[in-house]
Amino acid sequence: MDSSKTSNLAIGGMSCAGCVSVVEQALQKVSGVESATVNFAESTAQVQGSAGFRELIEAVVAAGFDAQELLGTEDEAAEREVAEQAHYNKLLKQAKVAGVVGAPLMLFGMMGWLPELVGTGGVFWLIVSLVSLFVLWYSGGHFYSGAWASFKNHHANMDTLIALGTGSAWCYSTLISVFPHWVPPQSQHVYFEAAIIIVALINFGAAIEMKARSKTSEAVKRLIGLQPKTARVVRSGQELDVPLAQVRLGETLRVRPGEKIAVDGVVLDGHSNVDESMLTGEPVPVTKVKGDEVVGGTLNKNGSFLYKATRIGSRTALAQIVEMVRQAQNSKPEIGRLVDKIASVFVPAVLIMAVLTFLVWYNFGPEPVSAYVFAATMTVLIIACPCALGLATPISIMVGVGKAAEFGVLIRNGEALQRAGQITTVVLDKTGTITEGQPRVTHFMPVDGWDEQRLLHYAASIESGSEHPLAEAIIGLAQERGVALLVSTGFQAITGRGVQAQIEGQQCLFGNEALMLEQAVSIEGVSREVSRLASSGHTCMFLAVDGLLVGAIAVADPLKHDSVDAISRLLTIGMRVVMLTGDNADTAQAVAQQAGVSEVVAGVLPGEKADKIAALQLAGEIVAMVGDGINDAPALARADLGFAIGTGTDVAIESADITLMRGSLHSVVDAIEISQATVRNIKQNLFGAFIYNGIGIPVAAGVLYPVLGLLLNPMVAGAAMAMSSLTVVTNANRLRLFRPSKGEHL
Repeated sequence: MDSSKTSNLAIGGMSCAGCVSVVEQALQKVSGVESATVNFAESTAQVQGSAGFRELIEAVVAAGFDAQELLGTEDEAAEREVAEQAHYNKLLKQAKVAGVVGAPLMLFGMMGWLPELVGTGGVFWLIVSLVSLFVLWYSGGHFYSGAWASFKNHHANMDTLIALGTGSAWCYSTLISVFPHWVPPQSQHVYFEAAIIIVALINFGAAIEMKARSKTSEAVKRLIGLQPKTARVVRSGQELDVPLAQVRLGETLRVRPGEKIAVDGVVLDGHSNVDESMLTGEPVPVTKVKGDEVVGGTLNKNGSFLYKATRIGSRTALAQIVEMVRQAQNSKPEIGRLVDKIASVFVPAVLIMAVLTFLVWYNFGPEPVSAYVFAATMTVLIIACPCALGLATPISIMVGVGKAAEFGVLIRNGEALQRAGQITTVVLDKTGTITEGQPRVTHFMPVDGWDEQRLLHYAASIESGSEHPLAEAIIGLAQERGVALLVSTGFQAITGRGVQAQIEGQQCLFGNEALMLEQAVSIEGVSREVSRLASSGHTCMFLAVDGLLVGAIAVADPLKHDSVDAISRLLTIGMRVVMLTGDNADTAQAVAQQAGVSEVVAGVLPGEKADKIAALQLAGEIVAMVGDGINDAPALARADLGFAIGTGTDVAIESADITLMRGSLHSVVDAIEISQATVRNIKQNLFGAFIYNGIGIPVAAGVLYPVLGLLLNPMVAGAAMAMSSLTVVTNANRLRLFRPSKGEHL
């Protein structure tokens, strides 16, 4: 079995952040599990390793929770949405029932309309006790069953706190309803309405929180929804509509105007404009002709064409994107792991705090001691729920990763999302990153009676055996002009210099100035023009036949249309920008000057780029490397954060932390700004959660009572607890409205 497989589980029964560590520990104990990460906000777990689903589910169930396999299909997403809506409706109904019973009790108690506990009033309160018991069973039964399951599995969670608080309130109230004389007259106060209202408020808050949380996972839902359910295939000369799962690799498909492309493929016949904004974030449709790649889930605008399926099922770009986004949303940055550690010991600490509160009030509290002891202890238990703490990080990560995906930025994990906001230096590869990566022939400089056509004829014939990008530019131009290549023999590549071969019995050299000097070939006839072109970023190659120079050809790799604006944005947000390239210093400086980059490191071999990154890190810089993910793999891996320019269909670039689905440097700025906004949002959430608990628990325990005579009402504590989680979720959802700073491209 593949030890590197990823298993996704839906987890049920988690009530607070304290449950996260329990589930993670249970999963990590399973044989074959390499790592396990639980997302409290989405109630999911992601497990790396060879363990099967049966073993994983059994481990979760044994820990007191529910689990099932999460496939991530559109049908499953729809089922989960229906289930969430049903649970939302149930929570509202439970809150309504508790509110209908508890509100009149609270109101009549405040008005003084309720009977005393003694005498005939005792019968009334016994009836209230039974009604309250039914309400607690109907509206709050899940708290008690969750607390019992936690107790059996030797851990405590939010359910434990709520069950202890409301359960003890009902038990105490029932006891003094039956035996009112066991306590002094001033202590004869019941808490039936408090227990019921607390349950109502917590259920209502949970329902509103669930509604708000559902919006945070819209990015994955939208991505899954992009995939059409059927495809139009061509079989035996007929076009048939079949379910997407029945499409076979290599099969021919038809796509009509306005339809979504079913799977990844290559255009066979026809042409059209395709909206790839879901993939790249770029709103301008892309023209597709024969031989071009198309991606499943993108929208065909106007034309109709036939294409061959090259990737199906889980291998399509869309499936990979969904999986990458889901993995990133489930992962935890460093700050999230710290919070989980705190949350894992939070509930036990609160229980200890409640015991201390009880002892202090019991020994030093005013009369009626029993009333104060009970009110303060119950309030501590109710207000101290760590839900807000557990939601603070994952809820923001989910929204931030989804927002990045909207802009064509695929973030591999939460650590990368957090790290992007800390970058101080951005190192850019030149070819394919700042420039288009497709060199073009721009100038011919023939001498000694040679003309442009003959120069191209010989150069293309020599380079026909080379795979160098500059050779591709020359051969490509020869093909465009219909130039028939001559037969070359004795081809030999001279590393870092050029090539040599024999054509029609003549010894030919084609390469850079160093090759000419090495072979004692004078370039005096074209040196002035070559110098001028080199100063403007062109690369010049010389052709010598039988030891004599016959001409030179200039090739240039033009800047991408938006590189200047994107680099300007990087500088504006305070980044130090460095260009790192293997090109010669003159060409590199010329390109850098055009692009607006002041720092250039040129003449660096691919293997040396990582050393340059390390040097910057030693100088105290936090470095991001942007490259094509192939020649730059060592540098991408060495950098604090690697940005790989994606091709739009191959998103699994293992050496990079972040993949840019469009070849624009604007995506780097977008990623940095989204990261900064997300980390800022996490810190706001954590500040709110810690402040809430840091202030709420001492106030609930009664620290203000000796000074101000203030003691928090348990019902107020219940409302505050529900609102704290809702506040965190609402603040995280603000990220959905975030837009990166505008450059000229937007």
